[in-house]
Amino acid sequence: MQIIGHRGARAVAPENTLRAIRIGTLCADFVEVDVRLSRDGVPVVIHDATLDRTTNGMGAVRDMLFSDLQKLDAGEGERIPALSQVCATVGDDCGLVVEIKEQGTEDAICAVLAERGGTRLYIVSFHADSVVSAGVLLPEATTGLITPEGQPDPVAAARSAGAGALLPKKDILTPGLIASAHRQGLLVIPWTLNEKEEISRAYRSGVDACATDDPCRTRRIVSVLETTA
Repeated sequence: MQIIGHRGARAVAPENTLRAIRIGTLCADFVEVDVRLSRDGVPVVIHDATLDRTTNGMGAVRDMLFSDLQKLDAGEGERIPALSQVCATVGDDCGLVVEIKEQGTEDAICAVLAERGGTRLYIVSFHADSVVSAGVLLPEATTGLITPEGQPDPVAAARSAGAGALLPKKDILTPGLIASAHRQGLLVIPWTLNEKEEISRAYRSGVDACATDDPCRTRRIVSVLETTA
């Protein structure tokens, strides 16, 4: 089971910052980031549509220039990074998972990712249309559909979007869902697993990877599971 550092390593560093990314790469197979566009069209790495929760700024991300966004404190002196900065930080030592947060931003985001290259790259979204677009723009990447509770048929939705991976919320992860997804050729990557019991259960259920807020802790748990399997 591969390990994906959720928002870098948000349990131990300010989420979606270069510090969190660097820590995540120490133990994770992939690090995951959330991407939106600034007012001037720069793909920036931040989860929320507004600045209020994770920075000392206020208002909508899309209303601010990238130069102004970089002046804000994103926690412990960290800055909001551009996606290009994240790509440079990750380098070739770790894979990258990019979540498209907003429809209509696919062209700008995929242009940056194309410069990085498609190796060890997932592009994922809650938005099926974004998944479809990313698959066309960067066919060498693996696309994934994120599915929350309430999705009537996650496997069919992922297949319809042309995705290569299904990312179900942990609350809907079942052996039946995993088996169904695997029969359809989909990778299964639940989110977000932090407790030892849920990590162990996912590992034994045969998921392909999991997103976690503390990839180094999860790496230790998985290492024990691998030695006792």
